[in-house]
Amino acid sequence: MVEVAIPKTEYKRLKRQAMAYRRFAEKFFESIIKDPIEEVVEDFRKTNLYTEDFLKDLESGLRKSSYAKKYGNKTSSSRS
Repeated sequence: MVEVAIPKTEYKRLKRQAMAYRRFAEKFFESIIKDPIEEVVEDFRKTNLYTEDFLKDLESGLRKSSYAKKYGNKTSSSRS
């Protein structure tokens, strides 16, 4: 392993940046899925760019995803 020496002030600045990034990423990825799966699939369907087979696979994949299982109960209420 190669060691690199940097001034303590630079180390502290980099450490603060890393912590800020971690907090940002945590909040950002917490809020990615806001729409219920049905609405996401419907948005894809409305574009008329995808086959029904693809849309079925998309819905199935979203329902099976670990993210949906972990955060699925935190989706926002239906859009009007």
